[in-house]
Amino acid sequence: MSHNTFGHLFRVTTYGESHGPAIGCIVDGCPPRVPLVAADLQVWLEKRRPGQSRFTTQRQEPDQVKILSGVMEDESGQIVTTGTPIGLQIDNVDQRSKDYGEIKASYRPGHADYTYDAKYGIRDYRGGGRSSARETAMRVAAGGIARKLLDGITIRGALVQMGPHKIDRSRWDWDEVDRNPFFCPDAKAAQDWEVYLDGVRKAGSSCGAIIELVAEGVPAGWGAPIYGKLDSELASALMSINAVKAVEIGDGMASAALTGEENADEMRMGNDGRPLFLSNHAGGILGGISTGQPVVARFAVKPTSSILTPRRSIDRTGAEIELRTKGRHDPCVGIRGVPVGEAMMAIVLADAFLRHRAQVGAGRPWPFKD
Repeated sequence: MSHNTFGHLFRVTTYGESHGPAIGCIVDGCPPRVPLVAADLQVWLEKRRPGQSRFTTQRQEPDQVKILSGVMEDESGQIVTTGTPIGLQIDNVDQRSKDYGEIKASYRPGHADYTYDAKYGIRDYRGGGRSSARETAMRVAAGGIARKLLDGITIRGALVQMGPHKIDRSRWDWDEVDRNPFFCPDAKAAQDWEVYLDGVRKAGSSCGAIIELVAEGVPAGWGAPIYGKLDSELASALMSINAVKAVEIGDGMASAALTGEENADEMRMGNDGRPLFLSNHAGGILGGISTGQPVVARFAVKPTSSILTPRRSIDRTGAEIELRTKGRHDPCVGIRGVPVGEAMMAIVLADAFLRHRAQVGAGRPWPFKD
């Protein structure tokens, strides 16, 4: 499988560079007759779009997505998918490649400059090319298509830690996520982060973040054992996002500190005749298969590597240099990682839905009493 393609039945292939004329993607495997217009995708792209506050890069990209293929008007006049590859494209309109002229032959610490050069013998120094977070806009657009297949499933993300500063989970309010520029579910933490990030930004530095994703309404049975685990697919998807350095499912790393009694998600029979879990340490996945509980994942985003503070490095000749990165950069790239994480979870779940349907069809309702 190409390293530019993700997914099995629902497959997303992205193309384009940060400072090229456009970025785009091909979504293959979407079933036919799904209502789809550009506005369905634009609403998610607006959440990720740069330049919306002083806390993100000031690059002004409208991120207007165009649907190039895979849809047509049906007999009722509605625009629907045809079952063929869906082509999406976003034009780049605010590139400043000259900002990167001075680093053409230099390796920025923390960036993929050296590794791309070591692999290919050539690299796109203009904003990082394919390694730029600009590529993630197409993931968000593709995630918008994936959401159309997930009827009854709600996928939401929130920033739960910025730098060393965590939210207070007792104040968690999903409505608050849309009221502040950080996608933060804790109003008090959002106020504190504003002061903190202003200091980071004015110092020309950056900070990392942790994003939490929750998918509610996922039925039991999605995913497959061993090498097709839903949590391994999800971890792979989230690790593929630029600047992500760690992923955890459910309690994740914290589960190592629990006892067996504390970690086990006990069960009782619910009033609806289905299992009722008394906790969700597993994050809604057991044995690689969804339990019917909310699917919960978190991922850590490293500090933006483009900072104004001089850092020691080398250039392509091996000469030792000091380097400071100019240009327009996010002081905390994790902020705009929230809609990207949501999109990748949607893509994984859409793929899991199609694979489950292909393997077992409608399935049999639990409990099986043949």
